[in-house]
Amino acid sequence: MSRLISRRAVTAGLVTGAGALLTGCDAVGRNETAKALLFQGEDFHRTLQRRLQGRDALAPEYRPDQMSPRFRTNGATNPGTDEYRALAADGFRDWRLQVRGLVRRPLSVSLAQLRALPQRAQITRHDCVEGWSAIGKWQGPRLSHLLDLAGLREDANYIVFHCADRHGSTAYYESIDLIDAFHPQTILAWAMNDRLLSIGHGAPVRLRVERQLGYKQAKYVMGIEAVASLSNIGRGKGGFWEDVADYDWYAGI
Repeated sequence: MSRLISRRAVTAGLVTGAGALLTGCDAVGRNETAKALLFQGEDFHRTLQRRLQGRDALAPEYRPDQMSPRFRTNGATNPGTDEYRALAADGFRDWRLQVRGLVRRPLSVSLAQLRALPQRAQITRHDCVEGWSAIGKWQGPRLSHLLDLAGLREDANYIVFHCADRHGSTAYYESIDLIDAFHPQTILAWAMNDRLLSIGHGAPVRLRVERQLGYKQAKYVMGIEAVASLSNIGRGKGGFWEDVADYDWYAGI
């Protein structure tokens, strides 16, 4: 399902932006150029979408009166580990976000420190791979601000998120590239709809990367790691669902 949904923008772009290639109902079958455009794989999807929309294009933002009366939870609803229960019982005062990997200044950031950083609030639509969507308000610092504080090294290419929720023996993980990491709408949200995040929605902090599908919005974030390659993360595809269920790594919408 994710492959069909995340290809929607690409299909629309090809129809409008490359229509000159399609000269009949069976043009794709006859036209080698068109076939090459349509079937070049996931990295092509990422490259084409950014060329059609612009790498800095913003996801739509909405008015407060357009917010959904009910915002379902996606993915895990409670990590349920002893460590997480202890953190939640104390209001996450002992929680620390570890920023490691290919950085010059590793960080250990408390929730209070995260809230003290410059903040961004945005009302956006969450699109779940399961077929539902909802509009909500998110607030938190831009991920780029934290990465600037840590000082990315030149060999860093991806940002990996390590999370408290587990699937069997495996802790959830996700990753994005530096274009999405430094996008102005990519934030580490600690508030939703003007309230602290609930446990079901990923407390104390979740990623919001607004131009991608819901499974990319990692919840219960415990650590951020800058890496050169995704080959040593999980099974090498860059995320938990990408590894176990063949979801697209780039889930742009």
